[in-house]
Amino acid sequence: MSVPEVLAHLRALEAEAGRSPGSVRLVAVTKGQPIEAIRERVLAYGEHVLGEGRAQELRDKAAQLTDPHTEWHFIGTLQRNKIKYLKPVTLVHGIEEVWQAEAIAQAAQGWGRAPDLLLQLHNGEEQKHGVRPEQLPDVYHQVMQTGLKVRGLMVMAPDDADEGATLRLFEDTARRAHDLGLPELSMGMSGDYPLAVRAGATLVRVGRKLFL
Repeated sequence: MSVPEVLAHLRALEAEAGRSPGSVRLVAVTKGQPIEAIRERVLAYGEHVLGEGRAQELRDKAAQLTDPHTEWHFIGTLQRNKIKYLKPVTLVHGIEEVWQAEAIAQAAQGWGRAPDLLLQLHNGEEQKHGVRPEQLPDVYHQVMQTGLKVRGLMVMAPDDADEGATLRLFEDTARRAHDLGLPELSMGMSGDYPLAVRAGATLVRVGRKLFL
């Protein structure tokens, strides 16, 4: 699907869910994609929110895609020695431990600006990343003490989850965000974003569909 087709689908899903037009933003996932493909398949349509999962790749791409309207989100797993590459980022989707926020806050002192954060909620799969639901309020308050802004939550559906289980996970994540007074919800990828929109997602991460 092209960017216009995905955006049209998002607007239709918003309408079906009784949501305001434009309440869901598209994050175009660029991991593994060459610069020219990003320009042709995403930026040519005026979409400027790019999600990158590899810190060094983000650093290199941001150095070439210098349009000031381009907004970089980091959607990968944070490693301590790679945080230095996140200077261009405005939103980090996957905070799962307090030390990550502390390290970003420290690095941001030298950047002159700091990204906002989303806390990643654990989805129940043993091998997956994320904050355990019972620990979420405590982690949230500790991360807030770093001085960075927590805007919301992120979650990824388990690979083997059916539609019912995926929808329940998304709805549970939305309730937890609401209970914490957090407005942003990064939920849904190429295969399940319609369910995420129904559950209240404000950011959907789509990559595969855009580059076919």
